[in-house]
Amino acid sequence: MDVAIGYHGSRRAAAETVRQLAAGGARAVALRADLADPRAAGRLVREAARALGGLDVLVNNAAIFVRTPLLTTTAATYDRLLDLNLRGAFFTSQAAARIMRSGHIVNVGDADASGRWPNYIPYTLSKTGVVALTRALAVALQDRNITVNCVAPGAVLRPPGFSRARWARVTRGRPVSVEDVVKAVVAYATCPPTVTGRVRRVDGRRRENR
Repeated sequence: MDVAIGYHGSRRAAAETVRQLAAGGARAVALRADLADPRAAGRLVREAARALGGLDVLVNNAAIFVRTPLLTTTAATYDRLLDLNLRGAFFTSQAAARIMRSGHIVNVGDADASGRWPNYIPYTLSKTGVVALTRALAVALQDRNITVNCVAPGAVLRPPGFSRARWARVTRGRPVSVEDVVKAVVAYATCPPTVTGRVRRVDGRRRENR
């Protein structure tokens, strides 16, 4: 596939990804956008389609993850999490649905966003919302032959500052590999039209489709 990379602050990483894709024989472009802005979200999708001559697959994986204790979280932080993680996925999907004649939308959720993280409530709301969005879009776009599915990874990359002992506790010694997540995304990006509205957990501690 040819690939458009949407980025906000990671210009160098996006450029390097484009270079690697081009070295592998794909056409690739990097397009900057703040997906918390609905206008920018729609514009990114339209620019990607123009640059590549069409749109077959949309992967909604833009998100931020920050600690938000209940008593100190500001409205601005709450809005930023919901606007980027959930509203951004809605408006990129809306723009894609206007362009695609058929295709696939793959949303990226979180296997651990179950409401049990009291210091990450806005993030949890955003990711559980992504699951609800996936199922609603699957119904809304079925007549357009656009599948909508969700990949929900567990812990994948050890964050800076995490000790190996702490990481082992979080992952129970079974972190998810990047390759496992990629395989799940590719599977939904190439699945038959009858496979839609599904959530696939990619979690070293437990794996299931539902």
